Amino acid sequence: MRTIVEKQAEAQQFLTFLLADQVYGVDLYKIQEIRGYTPATPIPNVSPHITGVMNLRGTVLPVIDLRIKFGLPAVEYDKFTVIVIAMVGEKMAGLLVDAVSDVLQVAQEQMREAPDFGAAVDTRFIQGVFETKEHLAIVLDLERLLQRDEISILEPQLSA
Repeated sequence: MRTIVEKQAEAQQFLTFLLADQVYGVDLYKIQEIRGYTPATPIPNVSPHITGVMNLRGTVLPVIDLRIKFGLPAVEYDKFTVIVIAMVGEKMAGLLVDAVSDVLQVAQEQMREAPDFGAAVDTRFIQGVFETKEHLAIVLDLERLLQRDEISILEPQLSA
């Protein structure tokens, strides 16, 4: 019989958020903070899903609109729109999402592999899926989701 401590060690915590009524999750340990929406400072000649940059206590970081990154229709930002500050590799990025949902603890046996859609659909950035009370949540692998150039867009500007 496993103890409660052993069961908790096998579970993982995820911050869940919404994009177009779909629930997504990211490893809670990658989350630095959650901020209310404020417009980012635009940067010319970057991908459309990079809305710009923000200053977080002296650190300038890119803000990535996950709706645009996933090809979802744009919406007007409202009081529920937030920027999730996450560590991606060794850098921080702001992830613009519709709303934060919950922090969920998911046991290993609840996690399922990403579905195989064949070569037509890139699912490398999906770490897995798990069931919430009402939906399936898609767990994102931020390092695979966000390309290296999306995270380091500031390095040329800062060294100039």
